[in-house]
Amino acid sequence: MPVKILDNITVIECATFVTGPYATALLADLGARVIKIESAPDGDPYRYFAPDPAFSFNFAHLNRNKESLVLDLKAPRGKEICLELVNKADVFVENFRPGTADRLGIGFEALKALNPKLVYCSISAFGQSGPYAEKPGFDTLGQAMSGLLSLLSDPNDPKVMGMAVSDYVTGLSAGYGILAALLARANSGLGCRVETSLLQATLSFIGETAAGYLRTGNVPNRMARVKNAHAFALVCQDGKPLAIHCSVPEKFWLALLKATERMDIAADERFKTRDGRRQHYEALEQTLAPTFKTKSRGDWLKILDAHDVPAVPLYDVAEVLDDPQVKHLGLIEEVTHPQAGKMKFVGGPVRFDDFAKHNSAPPPLVGEQSEKLLRELGYNPAAVAELLSQGVTKSSPSSQILR
Repeated sequence: MPVKILDNITVIECATFVTGPYATALLADLGARVIKIESAPDGDPYRYFAPDPAFSFNFAHLNRNKESLVLDLKAPRGKEICLELVNKADVFVENFRPGTADRLGIGFEALKALNPKLVYCSISAFGQSGPYAEKPGFDTLGQAMSGLLSLLSDPNDPKVMGMAVSDYVTGLSAGYGILAALLARANSGLGCRVETSLLQATLSFIGETAAGYLRTGNVPNRMARVKNAHAFALVCQDGKPLAIHCSVPEKFWLALLKATERMDIAADERFKTRDGRRQHYEALEQTLAPTFKTKSRGDWLKILDAHDVPAVPLYDVAEVLDDPQVKHLGLIEEVTHPQAGKMKFVGGPVRFDDFAKHNSAPPPLVGEQSEKLLRELGYNPAAVAELLSQGVTKSSPSSQILR
């Protein structure tokens, strides 16, 4: 029978917001058991990020397939329970500010001594040491400091992005590092520390652009790659935009001119060569734009497809989720929560042959599995009740709505 890729791998997550939870969500998608330790009494602050106080879709997307255990890690008994879990775990993920985990007694050296096979992943804003290590950091700061935002926004009218790019890139990088460490452990029998940060992961993400600067000394902006790629975003007669990316092969550029019946552009001295088109990109874009105002997006896409031009609709989120290709690939999953009802999510980023595909479980309520997990560790009902009364842990009340 097919098996889950990370079957029998247990992950302890002491992380909030996006970076750590996304890393562990990727592992959960692969079949790992993820136990999310949340602070008492209210849990991950991302539960309260969305405008709707009753339901945070942001939190829900990142925390499917996980179990929630509320622990006060500043309380000796809370720390003791955490260490009991770590002793039996394979992976530990934290995104505290540097130094916090050590002060709580759950830093790398302490947990390595307890469980030498443990893969310990630390995620920070700017690195575990250095002049900015103790600065607070969130996604926008990672985008800005890494240089990514300068490639996505007009420097003369800068705007922050509507997507947590640095957070997700960092979470993805952490997941990649954890998988590599688990593979190494299979050979050595020992765990190790995996470190990444918003700064490191996002700078690596734009490494191609950075390599250009290191080679030429030219500081790139958002238009540098656009010009080189011969890429265009154009609005059609019906007001709907489409995107075209001709890239390097000359055949795609010529196919675009044939499809639009604009072979006259090829005769223009400014646009005869690839370098000329790059140097005169703004003029080229202005020359093409009126042509696309003559037909609807649907009509243009049919024409461009017929000429094998690399072109697609420039969708908003509602449009892409309704696209037949997305539906064909089965990229949308539906889960049912006993209190919040049916929820739909975009599934994981990859699929595998010959490995079991498990059905996603809904995200947990705050402390939904606290009592179950404590019983697994050997705590009897009286001991669990005492921990609840002391505020060391918390069990989700039946009336609580997913937040």
